[in-house]
Amino acid sequence: MKFSIPYGSTKLSLELPDEKVAGVLESNIGNLKAEGTEDAIVQDAMNDPFGGVYLRDMAVGKKTATIIISDHTRPVPSKHIIPFMLKSLRDGNPDIDITLLVATGFHRLTVDNELRNKLGDKIVDEEKIVIHDSGDADSNVKIGVLPSGADLIIDKVAAEADLLVSEGFIEPHFFAGFSGGRKSVLPGVSDRVTVMGNHCSKFIDSPNARTGVLEGNPLHEDMKSAAKQAGLAYIVNVVIDEDKKVVAAFAGDPFEAHEAGCKFLKGYCQVDAVPADVVITSNGGAPLDQNMYQCVKSMTAAEASAGDDGVIILCAECADGTGGDGFYNALKNCSSPAALMDEILKVPQDKTQPDQWEYQIQSRILMHHDVIYVSRPEMKQTIEDMKMIYAPDIDAAVAKARELKGQDASFTVIPNGIAVIVNQ
Repeated sequence: MKFSIPYGSTKLSLELPDEKVAGVLESNIGNLKAEGTEDAIVQDAMNDPFGGVYLRDMAVGKKTATIIISDHTRPVPSKHIIPFMLKSLRDGNPDIDITLLVATGFHRLTVDNELRNKLGDKIVDEEKIVIHDSGDADSNVKIGVLPSGADLIIDKVAAEADLLVSEGFIEPHFFAGFSGGRKSVLPGVSDRVTVMGNHCSKFIDSPNARTGVLEGNPLHEDMKSAAKQAGLAYIVNVVIDEDKKVVAAFAGDPFEAHEAGCKFLKGYCQVDAVPADVVITSNGGAPLDQNMYQCVKSMTAAEASAGDDGVIILCAECADGTGGDGFYNALKNCSSPAALMDEILKVPQDKTQPDQWEYQIQSRILMHHDVIYVSRPEMKQTIEDMKMIYAPDIDAAVAKARELKGQDASFTVIPNGIAVIVNQ
């Protein structure tokens, strides 16, 4: 059986004996046939908004509007969303002062060429754009307290806007349930204090902090509260296919539209686990596999189908390295993933460390599974430092997995680990 595994801007070829393939877990989004162009799909959604909330009407009488936009780590097709949001705002109020606020969350700051790739030169050259910095306390302001008890501190550009709206895309998320909607505020434009309070070890350890789960998810409850307190009034969220093209859009009331989008997506990407000795996956290629930090997401999909001690093979280019010094150093310097987990679970909410949530989930996986990492040669030492096994290509990874699990090992393949919700 032949497979094509996303890797950076290319794909890796894999061939396994048919009789050794226990299962192939794929999203059915590829079967969704969109009607009309990407632009038309977005416009249709905005013309029939959830809650009867029209963006042009909301602009009337407002002096300022802030549109929260995605950053460089998200494959949101902003070129097919932002122009229509800008037009609607100005149709309702030609004099409204609009700022695009880049939701970097806890990521590094987005740079100019990344903005141009996302938005196009015209918008970058003509619109007012502010890049959120979670570490700049002077640019953020406290507006409330979250249900968890953490202070809600967000970017002043969002807090002080007369009208706050956002774009985004909905995908399965490995601890928030789904991306999109309320996540544009928390963590999108929140201060590091708020992000770390929400991403505390207790919340990450919750059995409901899992892919595709919203009900009872403590992180989601905090995020919803943040969006409401910030006054998020309208969203345009899209669902994209394997080629990162818009196939569905949901606009209007931020909570109704997001809920509808999550329900829609779940119907296409929910799959049942097929336990196997070895599970092979990827983080969906660029830009989603640009660093190791982001790639923990797809590992959780493999984790859900790897049984108690299955081997996980992850294919990721990691063109941007680890994605976080805290993430790297915690795993490099620990005596074992289990020892690190013990330390993490003792950390109180207000002492949460940068990247703690990421290495908490990575530790959870490494406590039960060997992880073989297919990546660039430059990543070899880093991968080994982080208690994983480096492989220069997918065939070498398969050979190593067979050494660990036996020559008769069975395989489950999840070509794009972030595109599926794996039911255990």
